[in-house]
Amino acid sequence: MRFDADLPLQSGQRIGGYTLAYETYGELNAARSNAVLVCHALNASHHVAGVYEGQPRSEGWWDNLIGPGKPLDTDRFFVIGVNNLGSCFGSTGPMHANPQTGRVWGADFPVVTVEDWVDAQARLLDALGVPTLAAVIGGSLGGMQALAWTLRHPERVRHAMVVASAPNLTAENIAFNEVARRAIATDPDFHGGHFYEHGVVPKRGLRIARMVGHITYLSDDVMNEKFGRQLKPAADQAVPTPHAGEPAYRYTTQDVEFQIESYLRHQGDKFAEYFDANTYLLITRALDYFDPARAFAGDLSAALAVAQAQFLVVSFSTDWRFSPARSREIVKALLDNRRTVSYAEIDAPHGHDAFLLDDARYHGVVRAYLDRVSL
Repeated sequence: MRFDADLPLQSGQRIGGYTLAYETYGELNAARSNAVLVCHALNASHHVAGVYEGQPRSEGWWDNLIGPGKPLDTDRFFVIGVNNLGSCFGSTGPMHANPQTGRVWGADFPVVTVEDWVDAQARLLDALGVPTLAAVIGGSLGGMQALAWTLRHPERVRHAMVVASAPNLTAENIAFNEVARRAIATDPDFHGGHFYEHGVVPKRGLRIARMVGHITYLSDDVMNEKFGRQLKPAADQAVPTPHAGEPAYRYTTQDVEFQIESYLRHQGDKFAEYFDANTYLLITRALDYFDPARAFAGDLSAALAVAQAQFLVVSFSTDWRFSPARSREIVKALLDNRRTVSYAEIDAPHGHDAFLLDDARYHGVVRAYLDRVSL
């Protein structure tokens, strides 16, 4: 959907003539009261469920949660997935032309924030004829958007589901993001963000950024269980047990030797083929900037006083990037304001990625909560 009217941004800039890519699932009921907005995390998109006909490996990123008879049941709810401004999966972003200049935006694309995304999503809902949301749901960065919805447009949200998220990033999280950004910005093919004009892609930087990020998405237990200290088979053959006196390792400084190294490089290679470098910089900055309590001298309870929605907050025991303690901060601030809030802390081994996986207890909580949402 194209929007010609300018969208005011938190930075003071404005952007007009932009497009938002979106998908819908299920049907909007006669009362227009069953809409659920799904907000995506860093490298996801509007394609939240189902598969594209004739396209293998095109399953939506939250397909295990969303669909007919699933916890977010599309036989009951009208589900909307939106690709955010600045992303690289169809919505206007750095890869597109600036309508004012006719040149590709590149590094000149305006800085966008979580609040900007929410305001753009609200315009899309207006165009779709959705006055209020039965619920808004998101995990990680998507959870921040769900929280922001209750603050930017409190009268339009009846339920907010904040999963594996936080009210802001810790200094450690900002540090991880900065290392990833530096890997991209110092790639010789980055060209100050205008690499499109040079016909190149900073793939080396993107690979490293993804490897750094992926480490933070997994728990130590899962890494040890999946990979441990296993060596990568030489030439795809099983590594023979060394004879007495033979070295167990190849003792190399460059080649892949451990399974975990091979896995991370594989993830980095895949990411560099489909994700835009400027988009990565934009979205990680939006993560860094999100902090609703900042305008209230750090008082999260004061920041959440305007929220009117009922909440479900979910965290995972081994998520060290968005730890349960951060979710409990949100819960406490809501209780301080006498808001209705349900909290589930799922004992799961998968780390931050747990919000994307098919965990029966986690999905049971989401299903039970949505079952009691009146339409």
